[in-house]
Amino acid sequence: MAFKEYDQYDALGLAALIRDGKVSVAEVMEAAIARIEAIDPKLNAVSHRQFDRARREARLGLPQGPFHGVPFLLKDLYALDAGEPSGNGSRLYDGFLADHNSEIVTRLRSSGLAVLGRSNSPEFGLVPTTEPTRFGPTRNPWNIERSAGGSSGGGAAAVAARMVPIAHATDGGGSIRIPASACGLVGLKPTRARCPMGPDVGEGWNGLSAGLVVSRSVRDTAAALDAVEGPAVGDPYACPPKARPFLSEVGAAPGRLRIALSTTVPADVTIHPDCMKALHDAAKLCAEMGHVVEEADPPIDHDALWEAFATIIASNVATTINFREASLGRAARPDELERATWAFAEMGRTKVTGADYARAIIIIHALGRRLGNFMERYDVMLTPTLAKPPVRLGEIDMMDMDQDRYRANLRAYIPFTPVENAAGLPAISLPLAWNDEGLPIGIHFVGRFGDEATLLRLAAQLELARPWDKRRPPIS
Repeated sequence: MAFKEYDQYDALGLAALIRDGKVSVAEVMEAAIARIEAIDPKLNAVSHRQFDRARREARLGLPQGPFHGVPFLLKDLYALDAGEPSGNGSRLYDGFLADHNSEIVTRLRSSGLAVLGRSNSPEFGLVPTTEPTRFGPTRNPWNIERSAGGSSGGGAAAVAARMVPIAHATDGGGSIRIPASACGLVGLKPTRARCPMGPDVGEGWNGLSAGLVVSRSVRDTAAALDAVEGPAVGDPYACPPKARPFLSEVGAAPGRLRIALSTTVPADVTIHPDCMKALHDAAKLCAEMGHVVEEADPPIDHDALWEAFATIIASNVATTINFREASLGRAARPDELERATWAFAEMGRTKVTGADYARAIIIIHALGRRLGNFMERYDVMLTPTLAKPPVRLGEIDMMDMDQDRYRANLRAYIPFTPVENAAGLPAISLPLAWNDEGLPIGIHFVGRFGDEATLLRLAAQLELARPWDKRRPPIS
């Protein structure tokens, strides 16, 4: 095989070809590198390349895991890979080299993945679009004037354009699901504490953040979750253990599910007609498959939630910058940080009190209990992933002089996804619709705490009923 067929396979498909001796690890790797070199100049998805190291590791022999030899990108955000730069999308981290691995990186590498580099991320992962000043904007392969989403936008653009079949992603307010929706991919945010965040922190953004991947197939997402899930030494808490491998859930019958269709958003937010149409289309498909779908909205105080998020994120941004300043031996300069980041840092340093922080934690924990009680009546909740199709580049601008406008634009785009980060629930975005402009519209399914299994069963059933992998963006 002269491996021109590389882009036709998902990650497990490539691993099977390698395992069966139909193609070598080197052939797969060179095919991926060639595609990155040919396509990435149009998209700017890959912020760091480590091709020579990947080739050396392939010659020495990659681990014989489920993804043996599969090309992969790590997100440029708190995912340390020893010996490689980790810039967090920020000029403040210029020159930083990791001296150890993050636990999730160790587990990803142990699964056999071949790390080719790092994917572009906005500064500190703060926004649902990937347009850092440090590396420039990542363009959406479905329309290069549109955002690929964020904060895992670089990885999502690379997977959608078939440079790699799967890529690392993290989610602190929707940052796996948002770019999955914008780029027509599968994006699962795991249950809080399902996947490790250490060793440098016990939790990301005080429990709001989780890490996994974006992919083109449900089975790749399930296999990746099997590869990285489970507590690590010293973790502050853990979620319920899985009953069996998550990959076993793909193809298993989900049973007759009770699904709550919800469109609750803040009073100042309007859901775009394309997203409403796609939502009701998905609800109809679920009903046709035998599930019970009814309209029901959980009790969510959106204003309190956004206030709590701002408090927690500002506190964490300030702490991150404090740590970096200590390692540099000097204060950060305004020209090393984007305006929104600087504003968050100032808020965390000068405006947020200990009482404010404690109140924010109480608010998100209370939401978790309310949403948990709501989900006792349902197996799954169904919403749009985003309130509008992929936004234009520049619409949500961290360098905007008007920070009120910046935050209003952000809120209008992502009213749905932060809820699950606060509650700690698993949630998945599936590429079930495209609008008349050819832009992907993701549909969002939320599960009970610890119940990724039901989401994966339903997702696989929907993937079979409405296959999406044959759809290809213009740049691929």
